[in-house]
Amino acid sequence: MTTRPAPAAAGDRTRWTALAVLVLAVLLVSVDASVLSLAVPGISQDLNPSGPQLLWIGDVYSFVLGALLIAMGALGDRVGRKRVLLMGAAGFGAASLLAAYAHGPGQLIAARALLGVAGATVMPSTLSLIRTIFPQPRERATAIGLWGAAAAGGAALGPLVGGLLLEHFWWGSVFLINLPVMALLIVLGARLLPESRDPAPGPWDLRSVALSAIGIFALVYAVKEAAAHGPLRPDVPAAAVLGALALVLFARRQARLPVPLLDLRLFRDPRFTAAALAALTALVGLAGVVFCLSQYLQLLRGLSPLRACLVELPAFAGAVAGGLLTSRLVRRAGARATMTAGLLLMGVALAAVGRATDTGGYALLGTVFLAVGVAEGLVYTLATELVLAYSPPEKSGAAAAVTESAYELGCGLGVALTGSVLTAVYRGTLDLPDGLPPDLVHGAHESLGGAVHAAPAAAELAPRLLAGAHHAFLDGLATASWLAAALLLAAAGVVWRLMSPRSVRLAATAGLPAPRPDTRDAGAGGPRRTEAERSPVP
Repeated sequence: MTTRPAPAAAGDRTRWTALAVLVLAVLLVSVDASVLSLAVPGISQDLNPSGPQLLWIGDVYSFVLGALLIAMGALGDRVGRKRVLLMGAAGFGAASLLAAYAHGPGQLIAARALLGVAGATVMPSTLSLIRTIFPQPRERATAIGLWGAAAAGGAALGPLVGGLLLEHFWWGSVFLINLPVMALLIVLGARLLPESRDPAPGPWDLRSVALSAIGIFALVYAVKEAAAHGPLRPDVPAAAVLGALALVLFARRQARLPVPLLDLRLFRDPRFTAAALAALTALVGLAGVVFCLSQYLQLLRGLSPLRACLVELPAFAGAVAGGLLTSRLVRRAGARATMTAGLLLMGVALAAVGRATDTGGYALLGTVFLAVGVAEGLVYTLATELVLAYSPPEKSGAAAAVTESAYELGCGLGVALTGSVLTAVYRGTLDLPDGLPPDLVHGAHESLGGAVHAAPAAAELAPRLLAGAHHAFLDGLATASWLAAALLLAAAGVVWRLMSPRSVRLAATAGLPAPRPDTRDAGAGGPRRTEAERSPVP
């Protein structure tokens, strides 16, 4: 791997300052995945989006970012990770400006998609550069813990940032805050970060980029529309078939290319597969619960954006704590037990959402948010270390993009799945009073926000309208939370099995190459296993 001299030569202060720059970058990109959750009511009032448009505003950023992360990680391996990072930061700032001053839902969706493109150039470079800046495994584990805390905590921090801004400014301010941060990133990054790239990268295959993007978008569209309108609509099976076909073609093309965008042989290691699966499902739970409960807190309980984000603040604190405690927990219990426990904790917390919103107070809601945050911090940080432990250094950009793709795709899928299920149950159980004008009926059926917006015009029917909308929303929220909990509990069982000694032995018997030797310093006692390698394997 070709690198410029790492900042380590300039001393510890320079290296850790460089890490702060990378953490700032990943924190901002992660925050943008969830910062809009508290701005949904304001956007609904000013831009009047439909129900599907509102979902796309929330999740198109993560879908685009997730679709392009692998491609952009491979691009950084080829042209230079620092260069791609700084170019992406500039693009992120420009797209933020466009989003802040969007005049309609279509323009905002397009601007959010451009933010996803720019964000996809930022995320993979940060983790790859950490490997260059911190060659010693023990220091790198600490750096990854801080990076993981920022990445996992960013999605939970988004509502806090949004709440503080929306308390005093309009919804576009959640985008304008990106501009000074990205300017600081460009200035400091140009001075402090090293350049690194793969010395023999091969071509950047545009056909693979297109196939992966088409496949992810088509499958997500099918999931969203099936949940909202039923699976029998003609476009739903067509999109599902198109997405599956594109991803199959992508996989076959990667197997044929001498230097693929994504080396699918990495997934022969069951621990690598378990890491990607855990990162994906954990973010589905975190993003989904934040998206749905933000609407619940503001529209049903009548909290201001700032007060709503304070209720959600334990999720951020938990994610940071979970990320920082991961190494210690793995040393005590092993990677397999830690990963599975994190998924189980999140599943139990999501199952409690229905009770917390129905009969519980703010203390119970705060406990749910705290448990979800801790679980996400544990799972995502450990997944990142597992991926790095079993990938070659010269392909670190593309390998790092696997967990980051799972992270961003999980954010989008969390919003899409929970939001779509909630919307479907809401529309199916909504009981409106007779005598409402057709336009108010249509608005109330679109979303809870539409019902709240229609209530002033309903005159004496307003109390019954709001009561029916509130009851239908709670039914939808409870159903969505139970389904998300079932997904997390099932994922915990799969991860436990994939990381078992028997699964690893079977993979080795099938010809899986040995993991990359990446040992930690242990003083005079010699090297010891990485945190990833503490998984109970033979």
